[in-house]
Amino acid sequence: MRIDIVTIFPEFFSVLDVSLLGKARERGLIDLSVHDLRDYAHDRHRTVDDTPYGGGAGMVMKPEPWGEALDATLVAASVVVFPSPAGERFSQATAKELARADHLLFGCGRYEGIDQRVVDYARTKATVREISLGDYVLNGGEVAVMAMIEAIGRLVPGVIGNPQSLSDESHEDGLLEYPSYTKPAEWRGLEVPPVLLSGNHGAIAAWRHEQKVERTRRVRPDLLG
Repeated sequence: MRIDIVTIFPEFFSVLDVSLLGKARERGLIDLSVHDLRDYAHDRHRTVDDTPYGGGAGMVMKPEPWGEALDATLVAASVVVFPSPAGERFSQATAKELARADHLLFGCGRYEGIDQRVVDYARTKATVREISLGDYVLNGGEVAVMAMIEAIGRLVPGVIGNPQSLSDESHEDGLLEYPSYTKPAEWRGLEVPPVLLSGNHGAIAAWRHEQKVERTRRVRPDLLG
């Protein structure tokens, strides 16, 4: 998978050099590049924002630098993702869809957002998704993009060493994940549930399913419909 990120804070994404995604990049499973939007601004101050038409607080990101950045990075198979509190809600299903793309281009907005014509222009060249992490507002798109890349990248074949671990996670079957335990069997007066020590795989599977349903009912009853 190829991933391009356009941002005014390219250093933000240095964290992608570590952990599983860093190893995936080293192994060639993910080809990731970060582009500084200011490189596409040609005035002395490398300006990427201006006052909004119609008035109002804040600044809006200018279309000219974004147009050049898109022209330099888009390919025929691109899916362009603009993080936006006005977008569709990001979910595990969304991550699965995007993990099947050959090329993802993330555009990180700042200030009061990106000139709408940039989104409209991108739609004439590629598939565009405006996506929100949740019902709240961040200072910019970088945090949202980082979270989405984490969720999407780990679904790329080969990134996670044991694919079975993906199928047992929260939201994979519409339920939250069951609680996990490891050694020792007793810690500070708290014991591991006896069924997990029984060696009875059928009983363990049944217990884990019961725990998933109970946790979902208690924490996220909306997922049970």
